[in-house]
Parts: sequence; structure tokens; C-alpha cells
Amino acid sequence: MEGWTVERFAARDGVQLANHTKGSGRAVVIIHGFLSSMEANWIAPGIADRMVEAGFRVVGLDLRGHGLSDAPTRPELWPEDVLATDGFDLLAHLGLIDYDLVGYSLGARTSARMLVRGAKPRRAVLGGMGASGIVSSGKRAVLFREWIVKGEQAADPAAGRRVQAMMQQNGVKPEAMLGVLSSFSPTTEDDLRAVDTPTLVISGVDDHDNGSPEELASLLPHGEAKRIPGHHLSAVGAPLGRAIVDYLRS
Repeated sequence: MEGWTVERFAARDGVQLANHTKGSGRAVVIIHGFLSSMEANWIAPGIADRMVEAGFRVVGLDLRGHGLSDAPTRPELWPEDVLATDGFDLLAHLGLIDYDLVGYSLGARTSARMLVRGAKPRRAVLGGMGASGIVSSGKRAVLFREWIVKGEQAADPAAGRRVQAMMQQNGVKPEAMLGVLSSFSPTTEDDLRAVDTPTLVISGVDDHDNGSPEELASLLPHGEAKRIPGHHLSAVGAPLGRAIVDYLRS
């Protein structure tokens, strides 16, 4: 975390959220994946610092329930689409108008929700995400809910153990993670076709978790797809960082 400044601010409902900043130049808002954090998803693999070295000011949000942000368990603090709303609150808090937007996995789904709700970044990157992961996000939520609640007693014991291990490793509350899942909001193909932001959709060649990135890119008027080595977790590394920087610089 060397050189990173961490600030907490209040979302519109009073929940305290943490954002991490470093660097100067053009602002890039980056959002991490489910059960992860800014540190685990972006800083530890070296991706965030690669972006700083490329001349960007990186602003990394810890989603509610994750990292250094509050992890509420009361249902009223998990309204529909709250993660995207928190993203807009971050933009308002920092006064960001001219920026790029990057998300991975849940962060990509959150970024997509921001785009369909009117966010206007110069460019966007949706990582670890395909069409079904956004258009049919409810199906994915059902699986994660079972893995969180049942663990190795789930229909897929290996997935249940893996999710339980990730929650323990990253110190997240199961109740808060169920809140995340309950807040998912549907996105239609027509919603995506109305997004006019140039967008890179990037996934590992062995990442089948959220559907086809090529299909997602085809739904976006200015979308393009790219594959890098790895599966959903192992793709978070140097090739992902290079691809993001190259796209934002182009």
C-alpha cells in the first residue's frame, strides 16, 4: 500500500466508503470484484501501480461490504443497485467529470450499471465479464448465495469451499455479501445498446464464469473484446494491467 492515500466518505445513506488514490494526471476510477477489495484485486497484483506509472491518477473504490468500507447488514442499507449508486457518490464526492472507468468481475457489472444509468467516462474497461454476467446476473447471484450459505454442503462443494476461503481471507461478512447479491439490478440488451462510451471487454481465455466477452462487446455500440491468458482469478495480473493501460492510452 506504499504511497496510497486512503480516504473515507459518506454515501448518500450515510454508509462510510473508502477510496484509495495515487498518482497524478487523468483520473481512472477502478472497481474491484466480489469478495475482494481495492488492495487484493488491483494493488497486490501490481495493476494499479502500473497505471500510476503510466501517468494516471488512480482512484480505487472499496465497494460497500468490502475492504475498508463499512459492511452493513441491515436490509434497508442494501437497496437495489446500491453499488452503482455508491459509484456515483464517489464521482460526486471527488467532483470527477472527466475520467475513465475500469471494473473487474463485480466491479465490471457495477461499472456497466453506472454506464446504463448515465455515467459518461471517456473510456471504460469491463474485465472478467461477459454478456450473461450482466444480462442474467440473477442466475449468478443464486449460485453465490448457495455457496455463501451452505459452503461445502452446496451442490458444488469445491465452489462452496473456495468461496468460504475467499471470505475468510479477505475478512468479509457473509451477511454483507448476501446484501450485495440482493442488490443486483437487471440490465437488458437494449440498455447496453444505448451505451455510447468506447469500452474494452477483456477476459482470460479460460474464464467462463460470466459468459462471452465477445457477445458483450457486440452489444455495446463502441465495444471491443480482448482475451488474455488465465481463468477468472489467474487473469488478474500483468497482462491485464498492460491491456488496460494500452487501451486507456490509445
